[in-house]
Amino acid sequence: MGRDVTDLDLATDAEPKEMLRLAEEDGIKAVPTGIDHGTVTFVVDGEPYEITTFRNDVETDGRHATVAFSKDFREDAKRRDFTMNALYAKPDGSVLDPVFGLTDLCSGIVRFVGDATLRINEDYLRILRFFRFHAWYGNTNKGIEPEGLAACAEHVDQLPSLSRERVTVELLKLLSAPDPSMAVSSMDAIGVLMHLLPGSSATALPVLIHLEVENGLVVDPIARLCALGGEPENHLRLSKAQERTLFAYRDAYESPHETGYRLGELALHNLAIQAAHFGVILDSKQVEKAKIGMSAEFPVKAQDLMPTLSGKALGDKLKELEQRWIISEFQLTKDQLLD
Repeated sequence: MGRDVTDLDLATDAEPKEMLRLAEEDGIKAVPTGIDHGTVTFVVDGEPYEITTFRNDVETDGRHATVAFSKDFREDAKRRDFTMNALYAKPDGSVLDPVFGLTDLCSGIVRFVGDATLRINEDYLRILRFFRFHAWYGNTNKGIEPEGLAACAEHVDQLPSLSRERVTVELLKLLSAPDPSMAVSSMDAIGVLMHLLPGSSATALPVLIHLEVENGLVVDPIARLCALGGEPENHLRLSKAQERTLFAYRDAYESPHETGYRLGELALHNLAIQAAHFGVILDSKQVEKAKIGMSAEFPVKAQDLMPTLSGKALGDKLKELEQRWIISEFQLTKDQLLD
């Protein structure tokens, strides 16, 4: 597809013990990172490469799988989630395509390998992956593959069984796509959002994405998550930094000047989210005012009020002067504030 490669998945008919033996013979550091599932990590020139034995699933419970090793890549392909993820390239560059994934990939169709229901029952996270891959690689003009969508709809009540960590990673990857609005709208329509983020809605997301493009804003999945609503901090496993960003995007201030001053580089996304919820455009004048606030620096320091004031009185006076300065749209000088 002409896109940058971010990782490299390697597969082999060699079983883990043989991989470890071969690595030792060639003086390569090997780490048995997931040996029960056939995965060994080779470290070459400081770079880790995960290599996994061809395998097939013996037993699954929707979250974990018991596997058996295989010598046939075709069996390995049958346990993959989507046809586009079951493409194999040999060392000479030739492509092996046992489930016609290349055709689907070129057509922008995200299709489960074999029976969609069976694939979902093997791992319920595949419901979210289905929408994530559509957001990144799907042809929006063709819509979402109907059999897969129907199978996802039948199993949405299984989503609460997934760990919050896995759901969070998958959802943020989905929201990082250039335009995930169709995928998220479909998730909303079949009840996926309701199970992941009770009280959320996909309505504001396409408006926010339009505003991002119109105003040259970089994609931020946390901003898009905020636009969905539903208090994700209570239902997902966000990092502390992600939570702080989420709360900053929710904050409302009296003016775009103050928004820019208080939030810095997060200000424009904050304004875009507010506009998206109201379904209005982001006024260019508001953007300019926020940018002024982003570069503004309060001219009064604590030492300017000392020793006359100290402690709580000093803090209160600084806040009072700062608010006066913001209301003046940063026009009041230090001397005027201290007069």
